[in-house]
Amino acid sequence: MKVHVGAAATPEEAEAIAKSLAEHLGVDVDVHVGESDEPAASAEPPETAYPLDDDLGPTDRERDLRAEIDDILEGGPEKYRERLPEQGKLFVRDRLDLWFGGEGGTRGAGDASATDGDPAGLRFEDGKFAAFDDWHPNAPNRDAVDEDGEPNEAGGDRLPGDGLLTGAAEFEGRDVHFMANDFTVKAGSMAAKGVEKFLRMQQRALKTGKPVLYLMDSSGGRIDQQTGFFANREGIGKYYYNHSMLSGAVPQICVLYGPCIAGAAYTPVFADFTVMVEGMSAMAIASPRMVKMVTGEEIEMADLGGPRVHAEESGSADLVARDEEHARELVADLIGYLPDRAGEKPPKRETKPPKFSPEGIDELIPESPNRPYDARDLLDRVADAESVFELKEGYGPEIVTAFCRIDGRPVGVVANQPTERSGAIFPDAAEKAAEFIWTCDAYEIPLLYLCDTPGFMAGSGVEKDAILEKGKKMIYATSSATVPKQTVVVRKAYGAGIYAMGGPAYDPESVIGLPSGEIGIMGPEAAINAVYARKLAAIDDPEERAETEARLREEYREDIDIHRMASEVVIDEIVPPSTLREELAARFAFYEDVEKDLPDKKHGTVI
Repeated sequence: MKVHVGAAATPEEAEAIAKSLAEHLGVDVDVHVGESDEPAASAEPPETAYPLDDDLGPTDRERDLRAEIDDILEGGPEKYRERLPEQGKLFVRDRLDLWFGGEGGTRGAGDASATDGDPAGLRFEDGKFAAFDDWHPNAPNRDAVDEDGEPNEAGGDRLPGDGLLTGAAEFEGRDVHFMANDFTVKAGSMAAKGVEKFLRMQQRALKTGKPVLYLMDSSGGRIDQQTGFFANREGIGKYYYNHSMLSGAVPQICVLYGPCIAGAAYTPVFADFTVMVEGMSAMAIASPRMVKMVTGEEIEMADLGGPRVHAEESGSADLVARDEEHARELVADLIGYLPDRAGEKPPKRETKPPKFSPEGIDELIPESPNRPYDARDLLDRVADAESVFELKEGYGPEIVTAFCRIDGRPVGVVANQPTERSGAIFPDAAEKAAEFIWTCDAYEIPLLYLCDTPGFMAGSGVEKDAILEKGKKMIYATSSATVPKQTVVVRKAYGAGIYAMGGPAYDPESVIGLPSGEIGIMGPEAAINAVYARKLAAIDDPEERAETEARLREEYREDIDIHRMASEVVIDEIVPPSTLREELAARFAFYEDVEKDLPDKKHGTVI
């Protein structure tokens, strides 16, 4: 707004007039003195300015709504909230405070505003009023009196939000969808309205391409209210259809805060990554009571499906947290290696020098192929410091699967572990590696294979455990991955182990060797036993037999030595161990945008 005042007005007077008019009228004001084209003073209305005659405000209608929301925020019956500290867990809304920032603490019904104290990173919540008509005394569809004419109080159990919170939030600078069970509402069980909220959240994630956090604390489907959500087209079964559609499209991360039974247990196993919490988490197809009824077996929940079971025996848990705070820390680290969606590159960070000098790599690797060393020690001399993030550490320990950064770039590492049965590939390790490779490929995370294995394990035990089937899956995943791949022959690469570990036939961008490397159908001991057993047995003199065996062993090792492999261009290069980190950094940078095509087909049949 332009205003002209008399030519005698001073600059101070012009400024006062501009400020007063801006506050009064709620518009920008330019005050011109006399006939001047340039304003002598300008003012904008204060951000909180309203027209002076605006005396409108919230009515009882809004105040009633705020009171209803405050009541919903209290969660289920108070007696169940009081039990949470004994169980070592947070009330669900305090859990959201922990995850998404804010002041934290328990909300009370006397809070001034429904949004006061909401976590700073909580963008919005959907479905607070789900099942409102079923429990709240203020619900417009609730009769004022019961069938006996008595005032109808809040009927039955409290069901705020139908026991499930969904919405959107900012987590570690990333926009995410979230769901969180309220264990104070019928043990976090799932019913029709909560199922609808869950499905909507998943379907919106498919549209937005943003990651999903599942904060699970659910006893499964609400059996006494199953009509309308169990077998419907848009019922609980659609959870797992949507999980399947989201798989590989956006990262799905699940944290378990309690015993998740039956249908609730499928969300964590469908997720890309699952975190369990010591002392409170469990997941199983049926509860101990149901197991006893069906099979007669008596078993505790922890032994049936606790963190140790799924971290070490089933492989369903990627990480185990000490407590709720540690679970958040683990996911905060994990998400830093992942893009928001498929097709995007994972986020880079500033490079850091490794924890230990690469100069020590050569000394770390023993010359004898049978002497152990820890693959994690090798990673500490190759990866950026504090960047190695291992998954499924207790499952299939013969292979280490971990994220790390090399020169700030996220990389997925598959490393044979010589401290565990010489790094032989067992069924669980093969399955773990296959799933990890598959996940890295889905989210554009380059792969680094550190090969030091005598190959796939043999014997009746591993055959019964499906070594062929699970080994096939690892080879298939390696074959089908289209992300940049680098393979390092650290020491022994025997048998089909070199195939599964990204060998020359599997389209890696590079295969480089350290001077300790060997590639062969089998190791020297096995080869001599297979080829020369009879010849050696025919030598009666023990000393002569030992000398002949040593000579044959050395001749065989010369045949599989890394120098011969490089001479025959089986591998691309032999590098000094102290340069391995810089060599890998240069190769990952150069091949960052490499494009690979797969055959035109619907999909393979292996996994």
